[in-house]
Order: sequence, then structure tokens, then C-alpha cells
Amino acid sequence: MRVYGIDVIKGSVRSRSRRPMYALVKIEDGKILSESEVTGFRLFRILSEERPDILAVDSLQEIAVDQHDLYAFLQSLPPAVRLVQVTGGERKETLGKVASRFNISFDRFNPYDEARTIARVAALGAGAEVIAFENTSDIVVSRHRSPGKGGWSQNRYVRKIHGAVQQKAREVEMALVAAGLHYHKKETRAFGGNSRVSFEVSAPRDQIPVSTFRGADVQVRISGKRLDRITFRPLSGKPRYLIVGIDPGTTTGIAALDLDGNLQFLSSSRQMAMSEVIEAIYKVGKPLIIASDVHEMPYSVEKIRRAFNAAAYTPRQDMSVETKLELTAPLPYQNDHERDALAAALEAFRSHRNKFQNLLRRVPPGYDLDEVRAGVVRGQALEQVLADIRGKERPRETEAPKIEIDAKRDERIRILDGTVKRLKGVVRELQEEVRKKDHEVIRLQSRIKRIRSREDQKMRREAELATRDAIIANLKKRLRREERTVQKLRKRMEKILVHEEASVDERMVPLKSLSSLTREGVKALSDELGIREGDILYVQRIDVWGRSAARELAQMGIDALVTRVHEYARIDPQLVAIFREAEVPLVNSDSAGIVMKGNIAYADRDRLDEAVRSWEEGQKEYRREKKEQLLEDIFREYRSERGKEMKKGG
Repeated sequence: MRVYGIDVIKGSVRSRSRRPMYALVKIEDGKILSESEVTGFRLFRILSEERPDILAVDSLQEIAVDQHDLYAFLQSLPPAVRLVQVTGGERKETLGKVASRFNISFDRFNPYDEARTIARVAALGAGAEVIAFENTSDIVVSRHRSPGKGGWSQNRYVRKIHGAVQQKAREVEMALVAAGLHYHKKETRAFGGNSRVSFEVSAPRDQIPVSTFRGADVQVRISGKRLDRITFRPLSGKPRYLIVGIDPGTTTGIAALDLDGNLQFLSSSRQMAMSEVIEAIYKVGKPLIIASDVHEMPYSVEKIRRAFNAAAYTPRQDMSVETKLELTAPLPYQNDHERDALAAALEAFRSHRNKFQNLLRRVPPGYDLDEVRAGVVRGQALEQVLADIRGKERPRETEAPKIEIDAKRDERIRILDGTVKRLKGVVRELQEEVRKKDHEVIRLQSRIKRIRSREDQKMRREAELATRDAIIANLKKRLRREERTVQKLRKRMEKILVHEEASVDERMVPLKSLSSLTREGVKALSDELGIREGDILYVQRIDVWGRSAARELAQMGIDALVTRVHEYARIDPQLVAIFREAEVPLVNSDSAGIVMKGNIAYADRDRLDEAVRSWEEGQKEYRREKKEQLLEDIFREYRSERGKEMKKGG
């Protein structure tokens, strides 16, 4: 196989003043044929004359500015020459990383050394082929010159050109029929023959039996049908080897590393079947080692290992959480299952790392290191692995001997010619039938599209109506809730206005009436009129009260609480203590001169002020008694402690 590798020496395809100069290295069957410096024009001349199997580059940016320019470059290449990007396709790597996979070192500052490395790794199967055209080609046979404005020989001149186009088109058609290729022909009739004939052939450019041609009167152009976007096809179909760690259970964790220890895949999923685990791993590559984070490999992991015929790895003892955290610290993970799977894979790589590094020194350049590592892990000796890889190299193809056919037409050839003519007639009939079927299929497909479009519109309309109905129902519910809220607030506003109007009289003080000294009564008054700092409340019943309700009122900052009892003795002492402690006046209704008018209680302002002053005098006495009690307690405690010390001192 002949492979040409190129690398830019100077210049750039983006520059208009300095066009690129390339270092060109030619390799055939692993041997370097020549190394030279060429321009882009000279490179195309060499490719057209020598037609190598592969033209290898490390970056498409060195040969094309953009995708349009790349299409033009690939169109200009000979059909049999494949363009290969050795650094990969959609997912690129550096040239150094690709070369290290084959144990090849190079000077990245030397263009010839880079071109030599590019050609060598491409010959070993690295990289991806650039695909820009479909498996369909267009052949156009047309005039090579214009008939001109006219003259005495105008008609004869035009007839000659159009006749040449028609004759060349017939030759092209005969070549396509002889090659057995399916094609669709379109002719443009003109005076004396055809002005243009096009063939749409169901075959790639390298299988077209005719070549581009330019004559005096006629020209033949061959072009591939462009894909919507550039695609890449791996040059080698072999999957890469992996070290896979698996954490089984209700949630299965999977981690995959390449043989250099780089993370390639990390995932976890609940209720994952074994077939799904195998499929997920197979999409990433081929497991060489299946690892677990426990000493005794779980049965489900063992079954997966057997499915891939991979080597097993388990640690000497179950891995601790601290070890797992230390191993996985440089890498991101989502949960404990991914962490355990990743730790198992990293531990397996760490145990084989020294062996892999030793192989780097012992394996000569030009061998796929992953294949060598895989053979050694499976238990083969290094010499045996290298011999097996050398034995897999494809032998050189030998040219088939040319068979000379006698030019005399014998009876058998005559019979075969007749058969060919009959078969051509059958083929034409079948092609016509296929064309009719294609038209029928197109018609039915368009009808199906129209029906689907109507059904889709109907379904969308119904879905929109259902959505709107749901929104309307939800808004109605919200409207009813808001109306109830507005009604409650209106009633509350009316009561507040009545209470505020009652505050106009300077001699009488309106009080907010509390049904009972309980949390329910406090909440009802708060919802109805609200309880603010500085309010004076009137409680109608004091026989039933709640400690939490009393404390809550005291914390709200009310000025006083008026009760219906006549004497403090009838009030629970604990209630009095709570209000004394909070310093909130507790006044009886007789002292305040309470008068009920409807649902509003009124207190005489002067009598209320006098009752509050009386309570404050009692509050002073309460503070004095509390201080005396505190001092007495301190003195009693001191005497007790002093007595104990005297007894100890004896």
C-alpha cells in the first residue's frame, strides 16, 4: 500500500501572498521512497500521476480554509486516492498521542519528521477517512466551445459540435452498460445532435469506467454528489481496548479507561439489565480487563466478564472508602456508584501500569501498543505477540495474469451477444416499470404527508383546546377563592371602620372585645380586627384561659387587658403572675367603667387611666417584693454554703 504524508513547511492556505509549501514523504509497504518539498499545484500533479492509496494529513486546516474549500479539494483528488486525517474525525487527538500509540517518536518542529510520522501512522491504520460525497456520481457531457455569432458555415459548425456531444455521450453510456452500473440519463436535444447529456450514476467516483475529458468540441466532467456535511470513517474498524470497572446493584455504575489511564466513559443507571450494561460498554470499545472494587468478584460482573472474554481484576482486599476517595479525587463523578466503578478501573490500571511502561521500552516502533498490551495481559510472551502481529500483515497482492481473447467471433460469442441484447431490452422494460413505481410511491407519499398534516393539525387543535379548558377551570377556581377573600376583607374593613368611628369620643375609649383568653379567641380577634401594639383589649370570660394565649398577648405589646371580674382574688394567680412578669396592666371592668354598646365595649378614659395608675403602684410593690425575695434567696444560699464550709473546717 502506498501512502503519502504531507505537512506545512511555510505559508498558509489562508494567506494570499504566501501560498503553502508542503513536506511530502512517500511510503510504500513501510519503506520510505522519497522526501521532497512541493507546492499545492505540484502536489496535485503528483497525485494525478502516481495515484497513491492514501494522502495523509494531521489537520484539514492545512489543505482547506473552510468546508466549501475542502469539498473543492476532494473533488480535485483522483477518485482512487483517499484523504485521511490521522488525528481522528469528529473527536480529534494530537499527533503525538497518535504516534505514541505505535511507540513512534518524532520532532514536532521538523516538518519532514512530522510528514514521515503522519505517513507511517496512516499506513498502520490510524486516523479517519474524510467522506464528502455520496455513492452517487454525475457525468456531464457538454460542448467545450460556443458556436459563436454565425457565418456561412454556422449550421455545419453547430451540427459538428452537437454531433460530437451525442457521439461522446453514446460512448459513455456504452461504458456504463458494460460495467453493469445503474444510471439515469437526461438529454438536451439540439440541432444536429445534443448540446448536453447528463448521467446520474449509482456508483462512487472511483467505480466510474470513464474519465474526465476535454477535447476540441466536447468535454466530460465527473463529480460526486455532495453530502450535507463532511463525515469521517475510521480507517481501522478495530474497537479500542478498555479497562472497565463495574459496581453492580440496584444502581449500576460503569467506568471505562483506555490503556493509558484516560477516562473514556462514566455512567450510572437504575434497574439496568445485564444486556444493557454489555451494550453500553460495547459502544465505547472492547474490554480487556473487567475490574471490581471487592476481593470476591460479584456474580453479575463475572457474567459480563465472560461475555467479553476479558481478563479479571480484583483487589487483594475490599477497597475502603478512603482509598476510593483518594484514587478518584482528580476526576469528577456524580454519585457513590460511579465513584466505586471508577476506583475499581483506576486500581486495575495502577496494577498494570509498570508492565505497560516496560513494554514502551521493549516494543520497536511501528507496532500498535494496544494490541501488544492486550496480548501480554492475556498471558502471551512479548516475542509471540510481535510475531502474531507481523503474521497478520496482509501479503502483497499479485497481479492477475492477463488473458488474451481471440478476436475471431465464434458461435458462442454470437449467441451471447444475442442474449445480451435481449437482456438489455428486459432491463429497459424493468427500468421503465421501476420509474412508474417510483412516481406512484412519490404520489402516495405526498398523499400520506397531506393526511398526516391534517391529522397533526387536528390533534394540535384538540390539545390546545384541552390546555385552554384546563387554564380556564384553574382561573375560575382562583377567581372564586379571591372573591371569598375579598368578601372576608370587606367584612373586616367594615368592623374596623365602626371601631375607628367609635374612637372619636374623647371621654370614652373603645376596646377590642376578646371572647375568651384562649388561642382560638386571640386568633379570631386578630383575623377580625387585628391586634396591634398599643391596643387595649376587653376579655369577656376569664374563667377559662390559656397560658400560651396570655403570653402571646403580652408579647404583642398591648397597653392593657380589661377583665369582667371584680376582685383579683377570683383570678388565677398564675395569670396575674404572667401579666405582672410581662408588665402588662390587668384591670377589672368595674374600675375602668366598662359599658357595652352593641358589640363594642367602651371604657371611661379617666377611670381607665386611674385603674392603670393603681395597677402600676401594685407593679412597683411587686418589683420590690421580687427583689426582697431574690436577696433573701441569695442570703439563704450563702448561709447554707457557709455552714457547709464551717462543718468541713471543724
